Amino acid sequence: MSTPPPIGRPRQPNGFWAFLRVFGRGLNIVRLIVINVLFFTFLGLFLLVILAVGAAKHVNDIQDSSVLVLRPEGRLVDQYSISPFQRLTSKLSGDESKEVQVRDLVGAIDAAAKDSRITRIVLDPGRVHSGGFAALTEVGAALDRFRAAGKPVIAWGSDLDQYQYYLAAHADRVLLDPQGSLLITGLSNYRLFYKGLLDKLGVSVYLFRVGQFKSAAEPFVLDHASPESKEADAYWMGGLWDGYIGDIAKLRKLDPATVHADIDSLPDRLAAAQGDLAKLALDEHLIDGLATRAELIDTLRSQGVPAGKDGHGIRSVGLDRYTAVVPDRDTAGASAVTVVVAEGEISGGQQTAGSIGGESTAALIRSARENKRTKALVLRVNSPGGEVYAAEEIRREVALTRKAGIPVVVSMGDVAASGGYWISMNADQIYAEPNTITGSIGIFGMFFTVPGALSKLGINSDGVGTAPLAGAFNITRPLDPKVGVVIQSIIDKGYRDFVGGVAQARGKDYSAINAIAQGRVWTGSQAQQRGLIDQLGGLDAAIQKAADLAKLGKDYAVRYQEQPMGVFERFVVNLNESATASSLQGYGLKLPGWFAQLQTAAPELEMLRTAQAGHPNVYAYCFCSPR
Repeated sequence: MSTPPPIGRPRQPNGFWAFLRVFGRGLNIVRLIVINVLFFTFLGLFLLVILAVGAAKHVNDIQDSSVLVLRPEGRLVDQYSISPFQRLTSKLSGDESKEVQVRDLVGAIDAAAKDSRITRIVLDPGRVHSGGFAALTEVGAALDRFRAAGKPVIAWGSDLDQYQYYLAAHADRVLLDPQGSLLITGLSNYRLFYKGLLDKLGVSVYLFRVGQFKSAAEPFVLDHASPESKEADAYWMGGLWDGYIGDIAKLRKLDPATVHADIDSLPDRLAAAQGDLAKLALDEHLIDGLATRAELIDTLRSQGVPAGKDGHGIRSVGLDRYTAVVPDRDTAGASAVTVVVAEGEISGGQQTAGSIGGESTAALIRSARENKRTKALVLRVNSPGGEVYAAEEIRREVALTRKAGIPVVVSMGDVAASGGYWISMNADQIYAEPNTITGSIGIFGMFFTVPGALSKLGINSDGVGTAPLAGAFNITRPLDPKVGVVIQSIIDKGYRDFVGGVAQARGKDYSAINAIAQGRVWTGSQAQQRGLIDQLGGLDAAIQKAADLAKLGKDYAVRYQEQPMGVFERFVVNLNESATASSLQGYGLKLPGWFAQLQTAAPELEMLRTAQAGHPNVYAYCFCSPR
């Protein structure tokens, strides 16, 4: 017989029932947490919609005699690199993603040129960040069209660099804050070299390449830039710089030689101006006057611009709010020119927006081809290249699209080099800006081994294999010369495929393309002279050419093939594009700043992140962005 528990003490449950009781309590707590999270999430969305409806009533309220104020902040991009939800939360938290789509900026300017409510543009380019001149050229061309419509553009800034000034120079009048600065220093391409560090760590890097000027991976095997790299960089950067000087001189009605000399003698001239960069810019006729922000407003008011709603400032509309009322070109007709954006590095598999995936970008082209509305395709390329096989997957879809009877036109952005050129070469026509960076037709591969690093730790690798190359790709062993032969053979074939493909696509002999390939970089103008591109022009010119090739006439739509979005993502996109987020900020809605964070890395090290240990990593890549 079991002994009953003492009087006054409860019976203790056995282990199993105790576990069930604790588990049940935990499950109930989790259930309550999930229910509360869902409840407050949907409550927040409901309140957001209510506020959005109220704010949206004022979005389209643009008055007559308004000024379109363009103050773009962040990188000029062809495609956002973060999700719609991240863009919304970062905007509401006051920590925006700092990206501006070129097509939004150009579309707003072109729409304003025809909008009777907009009398002029005030441009403040001081917070624009650009990785090249091609995007700036497209925006500048839109400003020129605005001016051609008889409407003035006034540019004002406090501190401008040479990229921001390139945009400001398209204005009728350029003003600088008296305490501001304009600094034009020239172009450079300095890179970090890691060989010394790798030697200290005991990491051995083996570079295999074809192309005398293919210098992308030199930082891993040299401690300085090679003479060939410096020769090639000096040529294409010299072409960009001459083009920059020529454009500035033309826009400002100055002598190019004088502009060039003034920039070269900046230290002496600045000393003579007692360190006053604003006064020096005025003396050199790079700007038209000095004015504070308040003085700029007073000048606009004296020219007939009405005051704002509160009686202060000027009657104006910002980019976000105005973009919300710009007509969508996708509604222009049933037949469409479909644009697929290929921006960022080329990697294998599925990649998110702002990057190019061999599978995901190929799928976008395939979807565009299978859409019955698509009568022509424009591939917008802004890429320094990347993995060879991923680039080939995309190129094949371009070729299949042409085979299906759909003309394909490539529009090159700031850079479309190496793998960026690989995915472009089979188009019917290739367009680039004069200052686009392209070419770099070459292949390289890298292999890493770490026996030296292991030996520093007292670790050695040893064993046997069943064949001469068994285990030869093991990074813990020194590189077998036979493996080097294997990798170099792969690289040689990749180069022959690249050059041969370009030769066939461009209707030239292999030897002719080989002579201008070798991994050498060209500007758009230099590439046209060598037959690597067909026409100089921006995205709009490429779209018009695609429509002409498809014989669409004037009644056609322009649509962008994007990755499909769910209902919630579509809601967030509409919230962003309706400028409601900006209006909600006016209601005092603000989210914590930790909602949105971005990470950046040196491009060479970012490439290492995608490399697979124990495999030959083959790339068509170009580190060719001037700074």
